[in-house]
Amino acid sequence: MVQNTKFYQYFYQWMRLYKLDAVRPVTYQKYQMSYKQLVTLAPELKMSELTRLSYQQLLNDYAETHERQTTMDFHRHLKGALLDALEEGMIDRDPTRKAIIKGTKHRQHKTKFLHQYELQALLNELTLDEGVNWDYFILLIAKTGLRFAEALGVTPNDFDFAHQILTINKTWDYKSVAGAFAPTKNNSSVRKVPLDWQTVIQFSQLTKHLPDDQPIFVHGKVYNDTVNHYLERLCQHAQVPVISVHGLRHTHASLLLYAGVSIASVARRLGHSNMTTTQQNYIHIIQELENQDNDKVMKHLASLI
Repeated sequence: MVQNTKFYQYFYQWMRLYKLDAVRPVTYQKYQMSYKQLVTLAPELKMSELTRLSYQQLLNDYAETHERQTTMDFHRHLKGALLDALEEGMIDRDPTRKAIIKGTKHRQHKTKFLHQYELQALLNELTLDEGVNWDYFILLIAKTGLRFAEALGVTPNDFDFAHQILTINKTWDYKSVAGAFAPTKNNSSVRKVPLDWQTVIQFSQLTKHLPDDQPIFVHGKVYNDTVNHYLERLCQHAQVPVISVHGLRHTHASLLLYAGVSIASVARRLGHSNMTTTQQNYIHIIQELENQDNDKVMKHLASLI
């Protein structure tokens, strides 16, 4: 009976029908988290009882313990299901219409990126004469801007040392129990990343006797936190702000932008699906560079008589 169907029951059926095997496993896990939250927050809420008021109250309850962006993701998941329910005639109006997204105060996160002299101080702390280790992993991301899972998926075969190219065409699913190669985040993430000659020399020596088709840095179960904690200790020893492994990716992109590399080139190097993503992530840097450009324009115009 539609009247007696609880919201979380419908969402679970919808999630299994439309999202399972249609989205990446890591994305599906986020839908599962939304489902668990729905069961916790509204175990008795029926589809027939869904109104703008009851839906807003549900969002407000969720927002009490989550930041605004996380609340927005939760809302987006529920809204997708409810719009389908509206189309199927299970509800007669859209309860998500004009929903207000709230959230807890934004927490202080780690520094997003390092400046050039700070990155150099960090790289000076790396030990690169003991074979494969996390130091080489950190170096690779700092020099290429790869995502964590992309760097884990790199094999010796992916390097074309003669042409100074690293091909990214897969990732490593480190979140699964067994671990395995997995597709890239999107089609744009499949790319060829040019390498500097120092990186070529370092990794040609490192991979010389390694299996061609096996991931260089995976030896058993890998945890993102393990590498982040190791990087934290390196940052502290180098006396630079503590960043995450993903912060190395931001550092790479930031330094390229400050060096005058175009947004289009940075977007391609990072594997962004479009330049809008790059612009949104680095808007503060782009605005700073635009201000510098304006100063140059004014000086040039003032020199004209």
